[in-house]
Amino acid sequence: MNQGVLLAGSAYLIWGLFPLYFKLLHEVPALEILLNRMLWSLVFLFGVLSWRRQWKWLANLQRKVVAGFAASALLLSANWFVYIWAINHEHVIDASLGYFITPLVNILLGFVLLRERLRPGQWLAVALATLGVAWLTWQTGHLPWIGLILALTFGTYGLLRKTSPLGALEGLSLETALLFPFALAYLGWLTLNGQNALLTQTTPVKLWIVASGPITAIPLLLFAAGARRIPMTTLGVLQYIAPFMQLLLGVWLFREAFDSHKLAGFIAIWAALIVYSAESLWTGFMKEKQGV
Repeated sequence: MNQGVLLAGSAYLIWGLFPLYFKLLHEVPALEILLNRMLWSLVFLFGVLSWRRQWKWLANLQRKVVAGFAASALLLSANWFVYIWAINHEHVIDASLGYFITPLVNILLGFVLLRERLRPGQWLAVALATLGVAWLTWQTGHLPWIGLILALTFGTYGLLRKTSPLGALEGLSLETALLFPFALAYLGWLTLNGQNALLTQTTPVKLWIVASGPITAIPLLLFAAGARRIPMTTLGVLQYIAPFMQLLLGVWLFREAFDSHKLAGFIAIWAALIVYSAESLWTGFMKEKQGV
């Protein structure tokens, strides 16, 4: 249990520090960062799979599985692109909002796509979150599109991965492998035109670009290892570490605007998360008590 908390908590801690990493690459276009992230993640994952001699899963791949992972790869790349763009365009707080509301989006996706029945506490959490988003929309004059896109893409991605037959290591390896030809083709085009950051940027930036492989894969592997050792309710509480860290970085380090109006919207969403977490803990406790 303690080991699981440490592993999963470390993953969320690393994800919470991601804005610091992407700020180091602010001179590189978001699309190029994304493609390099795919490329070097695959290289790193290939090394891990080779070290563990974990190749048997490739022999059992079916078309349906590959098609499902092609869809999840597109969702993951969209999520990564919007997140990187947001960080490097002074929208760290807006990005944190996306990961605050992701659990509530998961509830709605389960209701709409999986026909899951929502409990009263879940309906209350969704209502409070909707109120918070509506307030932010009214105050700014537009939907908080960055947060909504991040929540929808990551929530749908999680839904696809939840029903997939592959683990975290194999699944991410397949996703990056499917995206690899497109990444390589575009980076090759940039190279021919003298615009590839690996050729034009300073040595520190080049090293940070190459480091995107382990920086991407390591927290995912830590998360997968931790998730197997702890209950989902505990994992649900730990998941708020990353967006809270991102919010604090946005407010205190990057000095992004966070006035009382924006705070009010976030308070409504935090109230929704408190209701959601308390309801999940209570439901889990009652099921355990009843031996369900």
